[in-house]
Amino acid sequence: MKRHITYIAASFLISGMMTAQNIDLNAMPKPGPTPSINITSPQSFKLSNGLTVLIVENHKLPKVNVTLRMDRPPVYEGKVAGVNSIMASQLGNGTTTMSKDDFNKRVDFLGATVNFGSGSAFANSLSKYFPEVLGLMADAAINPKFSEEEIQKSKERSLESLKNNEKNAQFLSSKVSNAITYGKNTARGEFDTEETIKAIQLKDVQDAYNKYFAPNNAYLVVVGDIKFGEAKKLIEKSFGTWKKSSFTIPNVDPASNVAKTEVDVINVPSAVQSVVSVENITTLKMKDPQYFAATLANYILGGGGEARLFMNLREKNGFTYGAYSSFNTSKYSPSFSAGASVRNDVTDKAVKEFINELNSITTIKAEELANAKAKLKGDFIRSMERPETIANFAVNSAIQNLPKDFYTNYLKSIDNVTISDAQNAAKANILPNQSRIFIAGKAADISEGLEKLGYPVNYYDKDANKTEKPAAKKVDTNVSVASIADKYINAVGGKAAISKLTSISSEGSATMQGMELIIKSQKALGGKLLQEVSAMGNTVQKMAFDGKDGYMMMMGNKTPLPEDIKTALLKNPSLFEELDFAKKPELKVSGIEKIGGEDSYVIKDGNNIYYYSVNSGLKTGETKTQKMNGQEMTIPTVYSNYKDVNGVKLPHTLSQSMMGQDLVTNIKSYTFNTAKDTDFK
Repeated sequence: MKRHITYIAASFLISGMMTAQNIDLNAMPKPGPTPSINITSPQSFKLSNGLTVLIVENHKLPKVNVTLRMDRPPVYEGKVAGVNSIMASQLGNGTTTMSKDDFNKRVDFLGATVNFGSGSAFANSLSKYFPEVLGLMADAAINPKFSEEEIQKSKERSLESLKNNEKNAQFLSSKVSNAITYGKNTARGEFDTEETIKAIQLKDVQDAYNKYFAPNNAYLVVVGDIKFGEAKKLIEKSFGTWKKSSFTIPNVDPASNVAKTEVDVINVPSAVQSVVSVENITTLKMKDPQYFAATLANYILGGGGEARLFMNLREKNGFTYGAYSSFNTSKYSPSFSAGASVRNDVTDKAVKEFINELNSITTIKAEELANAKAKLKGDFIRSMERPETIANFAVNSAIQNLPKDFYTNYLKSIDNVTISDAQNAAKANILPNQSRIFIAGKAADISEGLEKLGYPVNYYDKDANKTEKPAAKKVDTNVSVASIADKYINAVGGKAAISKLTSISSEGSATMQGMELIIKSQKALGGKLLQEVSAMGNTVQKMAFDGKDGYMMMMGNKTPLPEDIKTALLKNPSLFEELDFAKKPELKVSGIEKIGGEDSYVIKDGNNIYYYSVNSGLKTGETKTQKMNGQEMTIPTVYSNYKDVNGVKLPHTLSQSMMGQDLVTNIKSYTFNTAKDTDFK
């Protein structure tokens, strides 16, 4: 109630203010005049080793930012794909003159940041520590210490990452789409595998460093509280000994769009959502005359929460949490893409809406263009507050060969775009009739709808190998919902054992975004449920239902439990849903699928899917779609690591995917028949 009163009071206050000022609520605020922008041009010089240095003095704050960026095409790594990532992980990891621990301690002591990528580096510090921090950065870049022990550790981390991403539809979509678009035996299309990571040796890492991490065609940008002359002397001293590379990187292999739009399905059997991405190659770069017009057209199409894709796929149809589009105007891989993660059951409908919006962006309204201009100009002006923005301007100008007044005239260039310009740019660079529609999802569930859209449909596995359309495994005629439920009940301990239970309580832990979560749960007969999530000793989320009513609490805000959730809980009054399967004629056996690496029987009803191991009978997973306040949320759970608890087998590892994030809960303990009615109040 307090929350509602606050909203009401605020609405009265705002209403009174607007009435007093006689404001028309239906009128969009008029943008003010375009301000003039004063961007300091960098002073520059070049070292004999080819390193171009750009310095921008900014004495407003006692800080200095240093950005190193290399202008080089993607490189083909072949049998040691992933070697440049392993190499980058070693940079800043100690040098030939300083141990890893001493290096990190010194950077921390100075309150600085120093980090590296395979073709870049970044450092920042207070200006009084800049000379030492620049020296540390240069030492790490020029004198890296490569050791077999540290490389092996990096390889193990990479292998673990590959394993974790095997079922990640977003990751697989990016990996396989690049391989299909550019060819998986090319610099832009290859990807790491377990075989290539294991093949990487110390010599490969050293070779990659010597060939690719070099001052040739590299740019060092310094922005901040430093005088040009002082910075020049420090940089010449620190980076002057950096040796050139004699290796010439080949140009990227050519690639082209398909002649006619096709659907490329990447089969991810465990996916409960489809990652949809509509893509085409372009030639659009920042110096292109159509750059600003295309940028505005894209903003109208999919640049934010008020854009057409978002308003259609989320607000109108409720297919997704968000839908967006973008141009990649990089020097070596310019392209367009539009995408979203959508529910399996609406994948085909979402594809139709994407194509509809891509076709209609060639017609733009004056109001849309005016709003897009105001938003993009505001974003540009706000970005000027960050020192790294000025560094990016300097590097982009050099790498992309931009006109000297490109950023000075940025706002004017936006203002000068006409409706005709934006429409023509959209027509030239957004190609709905020559696109690849990549869909990473559960092919068995989405293929039928996709094949009715009228496009050629191709199927690929997680390694970009073309496959036949996945066919569901047949279920023996003697297998039924009842027989699967009986086998499960016997597998967990038998009906006699589980019938003695009136409640099950558990405590487990999980990690999300580096934070440990403690998850406690109590479930009792009659659909009663209590779930509590805490972090650092504080309750961050809680839900309680006593069989009649309940509430949800998040970060201290308590709200009544939505009717949709109460109804769902009351449908399953038993501690083990399988005891009630015989009373649910809507349940059907629909096939066999791999869940957690096991062949599993699939039982479906309207909103839920249950999976049971063909071999053991144990539940391997479930997917539940829950409506809440008019929105649908689908959450898949994989069960594993079953252990005996006082005569009943229960899973001790639960893996879930929620809103694009994976959550693995390890159960530490179960207790039976300890819950009290007051616990659920």
